[in-house]
Amino acid sequence: MPITIDEVLNAEWNDVGALRNPVLLVALRGLFDISGVATSALDWMIKERDYVIVADIDPDPFFDFTQERPEVYLDEDGDRQLRWPENEFLVIRYPEGARDIVVLNGVEPHVNWRTFTECIVEVAKKLKCSLVVSLGAAAEQVPHTRVPFVVGSTTHNELAQRLGLSRPQYQGPTGVAGVLLEALDSADIANVSLRVGVPHYLMNAQHPKSAAALLQHLQHVLGIPTDHLQLVDEIGRWQELHDAAVEGDAQASAYVAMLEQTHDQRTEAQMPTGEDLAAELEEFLREQGDDD
Repeated sequence: MPITIDEVLNAEWNDVGALRNPVLLVALRGLFDISGVATSALDWMIKERDYVIVADIDPDPFFDFTQERPEVYLDEDGDRQLRWPENEFLVIRYPEGARDIVVLNGVEPHVNWRTFTECIVEVAKKLKCSLVVSLGAAAEQVPHTRVPFVVGSTTHNELAQRLGLSRPQYQGPTGVAGVLLEALDSADIANVSLRVGVPHYLMNAQHPKSAAALLQHLQHVLGIPTDHLQLVDEIGRWQELHDAAVEGDAQASAYVAMLEQTHDQRTEAQMPTGEDLAAELEEFLREQGDDD
């Protein structure tokens, strides 16, 4: 028999309390998170923040543990523990921001995608999240020497028109992110996807510059502090490593110079400014709240 949400979603809704204009952020390590940029961005975002775990998804029905192996570690008392793939929902309150945030910073499952995405939809409903923002990263022809563009899209017709965002045009094999968008549409929950580019010629490296670009857009649009400036040192360190990897290769250096020229010629027309997005999104969410 197929598994149900009640069998795999463990939650303590009554312990949460009222949330202020909550938005759910989702990043899943997998197909659409190249170099782990999106998940690392949320790691940095919650690093210095207090949070409460309100729900989690049981990993057992969703993973092939020969591919996503659990880890053995010793805790503070020296006792042996097992760490399973985690998909936990965290609540972070932002008294200095415009809203509270619910975060799922997890791992893309291998099987039972429909039930997995239904769990996410259920959390969004229970916590009355008026918007779900999914974060991802893709390998693109972008130079490591420039701040990468962040591209926004939505399958929600009204949001697409009001925010000037494109509708997803990708066709082909998808990940859980694609299934999640369909589930959110079916549940009539507004959604926005933010994707950042990662230099395709340095995919085995880390890219804090791309992670910071994602966080900066989130800060502008959602009106919450993301502490993206704490990545400055990491950006500088990896910039030096990236430069060193390219400088010794004349062909690679010429290719990067070509990418820089193309990048500089592009305009920001592909996505409205953060301020424009923030104002229009705030009005949309306010109207959603009035309807409720």
